[in-house]
Amino acid sequence: MIRVLIAEDMHMVRGALVALLQLESDIVVVAEVERGDTIVETAVELKPDVALIDIDLPGLDGLSAAAQLKERLPECRTLILTSLHRPGVLRRALSVQVAGYLLKDAPPAELAAAIRTVAANGRVIDRQLALDVWQYEENPLTAREAEVLRLAATGAGPKEIATQFHLSVGTIRNYLTSAVAKINARNRHDAIRIASESGWI
Repeated sequence: MIRVLIAEDMHMVRGALVALLQLESDIVVVAEVERGDTIVETAVELKPDVALIDIDLPGLDGLSAAAQLKERLPECRTLILTSLHRPGVLRRALSVQVAGYLLKDAPPAELAAAIRTVAANGRVIDRQLALDVWQYEENPLTAREAEVLRLAATGAGPKEIATQFHLSVGTIRNYLTSAVAKINARNRHDAIRIASESGWI
């Protein structure tokens, strides 16, 4: 029997996933969580074989939780189930060594098959997204430029960001200007949009 933990913050989606997996004779859902920051402790306690994790979770995003789970409970394999059809996000997922990446609009039969494959130490990656990764442009931003842009995306201004990094406002403006130029954006807001859609921030 394959033991599965489901991490999904939308009640209706989580309920549908549980109902779907209950139809499988070899799969049992041992835990349901709605926050990313409860995944690791729940998994350590219940020892699931597969953690089915959404990326956009409150408390801690799914990819960060997957990375922590890999450290704390390496025998638990992670399958990301998401609506994010972005090559950059898939690359981030692969960098934290998830075992699978499946889109939420995949046919229901694919989910059970993916869980079985991942539980058997295989890998599952959405085929079209895998092809898109080959054509994906590498992240041109430095780590600091990405951090600054990520904070700007939350609505923080240069002064607030400068205080957080203990840098001058001028230096933060330089990072923002550099980020805008590197990704050929029209302005800071356009840079945030491009970087978010590309999975760079």
